Amino acid sequence: MATPPTAPARDAAPPTPLHLTWDDIGSAVQVLAERVIADGLPQAVVGIMRGGMVPAVWLAHRLGLRDVRAVEVVRTTGDGVNAAKTPLPDVRNPASLGDLQGLDVLLVDDIAGSGVTLAHTADMLRDLGAARVRTAVLAVNRANWEQEAPPGDAVDHIAALYDTWIVFPWEGTA
Repeated sequence: MATPPTAPARDAAPPTPLHLTWDDIGSAVQVLAERVIADGLPQAVVGIMRGGMVPAVWLAHRLGLRDVRAVEVVRTTGDGVNAAKTPLPDVRNPASLGDLQGLDVLLVDDIAGSGVTLAHTADMLRDLGAARVRTAVLAVNRANWEQEAPPGDAVDHIAALYDTWIVFPWEGTA
């Protein structure tokens, strides 16, 4: 079993956030699309609100899929860089997902920081009857990774790995 990365010392200055551009996002979505196609097309794409909906819709277009669904799952207490996290993700309105019984589902988020939100939501989709759940993210922030398995073992499709906070173009400069 791989050892998770260690967190920086509490008195150390946090790393400078990396601001991705729309071109960066387009390239990352293309990487994900190629990896998903090689693994087999899903029947439905589920985006985690809010940030995951942008890549979920873009990816669904690249994959030629029309069944795109959303679920709101929140773990950070704010939108700022290095925002505090709650112990467990808060799922809001899971009924918005509709019937997933027997479907092959691709769960998409913009970033996996700790991995907890993605894992929790994937488990929920399985509990709701999805026959297969795969996960895809534009980015993993290894500096915040909390799972026992390394990101590449815990997330099925990752466009890029980073060691700092990521700011996406739809977030502005928060």
